[in-house]
Amino acid sequence: MAATGFKDYYAVLGVGRTAGVDEIKQSFRKLARKYHPDVNPGDKNAEARFKEVSEAYEVLSDPDKRKKYDQFGQYWQQAERAGAGAGYGTPGDFGGFDFSNYGSFDEFINELLGRFGNSAAGGPRARGYSYGAPSGFGGPGAGFDPTMAAQSFDQEANINLTFSEAFHGTQKRLRIGNDEVEVRIPPGAKQGSKVRLKGKGQMNPYSKQRGDVYLVVQLAPHALFKIEGDNLVCDLPITPDEAVLGGKIDVPTPDGPVTMNLPAGVKSGQTLRLRGKGWPSPKGSRGDLLITVVITPPTKLSDDLRQLYEKIRDLRPDNPRQALTNTRL
Repeated sequence: MAATGFKDYYAVLGVGRTAGVDEIKQSFRKLARKYHPDVNPGDKNAEARFKEVSEAYEVLSDPDKRKKYDQFGQYWQQAERAGAGAGYGTPGDFGGFDFSNYGSFDEFINELLGRFGNSAAGGPRARGYSYGAPSGFGGPGAGFDPTMAAQSFDQEANINLTFSEAFHGTQKRLRIGNDEVEVRIPPGAKQGSKVRLKGKGQMNPYSKQRGDVYLVVQLAPHALFKIEGDNLVCDLPITPDEAVLGGKIDVPTPDGPVTMNLPAGVKSGQTLRLRGKGWPSPKGSRGDLLITVVITPPTKLSDDLRQLYEKIRDLRPDNPRQALTNTRL
């Protein structure tokens, strides 16, 4: 009997299964703002949607939970409770399985290990697998440990990069076990992205082949820029007169300062876009740079400057808060 109640967390957040950490976070923030109970008071559907989005983000933002979810689908929570996620490798190890055909996690595990459990004489599949006692599975004298066959011999290790190293790409010499390897990090690495070192993992005693090592990028924060998807975002301070009059201003980009036309009457918090000045992708394209304008008044006023501001106040033709005067709760 097929299991019911399964939630596709990727569909809930509206992202693909290969989505990176930043894309998942960006989608969650957008949906959380949309469905938050404070924004939708009394709306039970929005409240349920908010809980669903939060649940999906809790799983997909946690590397261990996401790995189990990708491996076991609707049975990932049972796998987590049983400790099954530590010993069954990557999702590719389960090729050919249709998870919807199983009524419980035990049925799925028994079917999986049953494939490995036939004796050399062609005996029947073993059943009733106990999570805590896999030894002897497959019949006396079979000489085959199915937990070892299903185990992943890949390994993970963190690699720390500066924003500049991740943006431009870099090469690092690392020691892995007794080996020294030269690792090339391509431009555009992001927090949580992985670099594969083929054949540098643990030795499989059955196949005599080594697994892989995956280097997980840990990206140091930058003082100005942040990554959102393939775009870079930053705050740009401007003066009140620049906000009113507009004009050409110099703005920082990863490639150095460029001159941008600031529209007259720009508001604080308004976002301006510089196309092709964002984060690089593995294919060589560039995202955009999204600049949030922050109107910054002067902190020190000379007498002349104060008099000018007072004159502007006296000459100001309108009150921007006029429409708010009759607001009541």
